Amino acid sequence: MANRKQRTIEKKVTLEGVGLHTGETVTMSFVPAKENHGFAFKRIDLEGEPIIEADANYVVNTQRGTNLEKNGVKIQTSEHVLAALVGLEIDNVLIELDSPEPPIMDGSSKFFVKSLEEAGIVEQEQDRLEYVVKDVISYKDEATGSEITIIPSEEYQVTTMVDFGTKVLGTQNATLEQISNFKTEIADARTFSFLHELEMLLEHGLIKGGDLNNAIVYVDKEISETTMQKLAKAFNKKKLSVKPNGILDNLTLHYPNEAARHKLLDVIGDLALAGTRIQGKVIANKPGHYVNTQFAKKLQKIIKQERRNSVPDVDLHATPLKDVNAIMEMLPHRPPFLLVDKIMELSEEHVIGVKNVTMNEPFFVGHFPGAPVMPGVLQIEAMAQTGGILVLSTVPDPENYLTYLLKIDNVRYKHQVVPGETLIFKLDLLSPIRRGICQMQARAYANGRLVSEAEIMAQITKVKGN
Repeated sequence: MANRKQRTIEKKVTLEGVGLHTGETVTMSFVPAKENHGFAFKRIDLEGEPIIEADANYVVNTQRGTNLEKNGVKIQTSEHVLAALVGLEIDNVLIELDSPEPPIMDGSSKFFVKSLEEAGIVEQEQDRLEYVVKDVISYKDEATGSEITIIPSEEYQVTTMVDFGTKVLGTQNATLEQISNFKTEIADARTFSFLHELEMLLEHGLIKGGDLNNAIVYVDKEISETTMQKLAKAFNKKKLSVKPNGILDNLTLHYPNEAARHKLLDVIGDLALAGTRIQGKVIANKPGHYVNTQFAKKLQKIIKQERRNSVPDVDLHATPLKDVNAIMEMLPHRPPFLLVDKIMELSEEHVIGVKNVTMNEPFFVGHFPGAPVMPGVLQIEAMAQTGGILVLSTVPDPENYLTYLLKIDNVRYKHQVVPGETLIFKLDLLSPIRRGICQMQARAYANGRLVSEAEIMAQITKVKGN
């Protein structure tokens, strides 16, 4: 089983190189990040130093790499960097760049792995959020026949099967049985190109940072002396030739199936855009950045939906963090309008509360006689009170503050709540608390299922005279 605690790096580390497609010199730094930060890119060369999260929803182009864009700010070829982070089982890092594209280095993840290990990998306090695959999930690109499937497994595994339809390369397979083997088996697998692609890219000036040290070139067609001279000039070489195994010289393959291993590397990097660690076996047939990122989007949606419906793992018989008396020391509400009985968990970013719904609730007298149902508005109020504990915990004297609702959005009622049920409320911050204003995602669960949810905005205000 993989390491269960979140991990980041111990210190900032910087490396330099050239962007493959831009030809620009790039300085890139890996920076430690707090728990639950995930991966994000920061463009320090632009005003305001905008941040682009490593999120599948920001993928705008998959030609010659996985390219992200948010609010007009771009990151090109993100996959090799992200693969290194996942391969070393790191969860939280900020990637600072003074260019839109990470350095290509040797066309693999090897140098990123080396820098991250030099920075030191440290364990954090919170547990890793890991998606455990329980059912088969697939995505197929009908136009190309590319398909990715993930099935249940005891750990994260990846198999790639590629068929390039050329004699020089043909069919290859690669498998990573354990993510801990990424450094030794996958990280140094370099990117590659076919000669016909290379000629087109050079003609259009699309690989300004390319040379024979960061891309394997497979010669899949007859090559004329004139073309060879053009390539030699482009790569700043006196002379080029084709090796017996069909690649341009100046490179020796690390593995006979290096192309398939690099495709596996790309799959790992692209699936990092799902935003969650995965426990399952990925089987990728003819993978490419488009099908990879489409699968990441599908996986991300499934994960969010399952987590939304997943009941918090709370021991209702455990001693609460705050009982009803401690709650009343913080909240001004009193029976019959105090709608939360216990606080089971409380952190800087979330709170979990409990309400035992009994037939003695005064609202059941009129809602409804003979068919008692807890009003939906009171479910929202109960969640808001629970959220009040979260926001009031940020001040030293909560008894001197009142909490007011400012806005309620995206309210959904899924199931009725009736006497005898135990409501579990979970509220998560959607953004940091600023000036006493708190925006939270609120969910209520009963009988092992989601019963209601809403986005709540509230503000704490100091009581006059205190």
